[in-house]
Amino acid sequence: MRRLFLLLLLALALGVMLSLGIAYDTGYVRVSFGHYLLETNVWVGLALLLILTLAVHWLLRLVMGLRLTPGSLRRWASDSARKRSQRRTNRGLLHLAEGNWGRARKLLVGAAAHSETPLINYLSAAEAAHELGDDQEAEELLRKAHESSDDGSLAVGLTQVRLQLSSGRPEQALATLLRLRRKSPKHPHVLRQLMNAYIAVEDWRELSQLLPELHAEGVLPDHELSMLEQQVWLKMLDKAAEQVQRQPPERRNLDHLDRIWDELPTARRRDEAVVFSYANYLAAMGEQARAEVLLRKTLRHSWSDRLVNLYGRISGPNPEEQLITAENWLKERPNSAELLLTLGRLSLRNCLWGKAREYFEASLSLQRKQETLAELCRLCAHQGDLEKSAALLRQGALEGNALPELPMPRPRTDSS
Repeated sequence: MRRLFLLLLLALALGVMLSLGIAYDTGYVRVSFGHYLLETNVWVGLALLLILTLAVHWLLRLVMGLRLTPGSLRRWASDSARKRSQRRTNRGLLHLAEGNWGRARKLLVGAAAHSETPLINYLSAAEAAHELGDDQEAEELLRKAHESSDDGSLAVGLTQVRLQLSSGRPEQALATLLRLRRKSPKHPHVLRQLMNAYIAVEDWRELSQLLPELHAEGVLPDHELSMLEQQVWLKMLDKAAEQVQRQPPERRNLDHLDRIWDELPTARRRDEAVVFSYANYLAAMGEQARAEVLLRKTLRHSWSDRLVNLYGRISGPNPEEQLITAENWLKERPNSAELLLTLGRLSLRNCLWGKAREYFEASLSLQRKQETLAELCRLCAHQGDLEKSAALLRQGALEGNALPELPMPRPRTDSS
């Protein structure tokens, strides 16, 4: 309080002295410089001089505090350039996210030289160039990305693979991936993209050898991996069957098809789709007996309506034994419409017309299938029951087309 009182007293004294001085004489000051002339009184001149002195003093302290040496000036310029680069990079990434490819590419490339993350700039710019359809520039930007970072080769390679796959160049993508795999053999994303590349080039053999690694590294969930494995083996069976079918019938050799079956994992040998494909190819190539044995053994442990249907279409070496086998299945599955259809067909192979008709009718009573209607229609026609055959044919045509309810003319009578 005492110090504050003294300051107030001093300020009051100075104020009184200043007011007395101004009252005594204002004075006169004139400053001339070139064509400029400044005129004022002494007191205003003193005030301006004081303000100018304080400003020079503050500026000198600021300069001394900054210590603006050449090195500090370079650092200041570098920081400014880096900040501008960061702002342009952020804007470029924003344009990339919005799909403004041309603007994004220009901003990202322009900011790369002073960016703290030039790898990100060049990779993002390469994606923008790819979206613009300029794959040559995209490759050049990827090269710059690789040169900008010592440890970014994997990121550059995976980006290159993604762009190659997107532009329909799976062979090039595969070559890039094989190079990346040598450096990072267990990298999950490398393995996933390698899987995609093999699918794109339809190299099912190599993909089958990749499946254990996909499982070991957890690249796919179990259900997706199971579906992929099924697809791979089905495609390999299809390809092997195509090769066999291209051979002359008199020199046809099923060794390649059988080899694929022998390579199947144990679980896939019980897979309905895989067993159906293999058995169907065997039957189509004249190996009806082998197909019958395969289906019989599979159905003994794993029931499948699809395989039962195929069993009824195959002409085994012993039709009577085939029928007895299927009738034994009926004891456990008396309400299987698919099995009854198969029994009807096997009865026809044994020339048991009446039994076949009974089985077909029993199947229809459980499920109205076009396939069963057609079999019964054909049988009735050959038995001479044309009226029943025509009725079944009409039912099949009407049920199969889901016709809407519409008014129909009444049938003609003899009296009319």
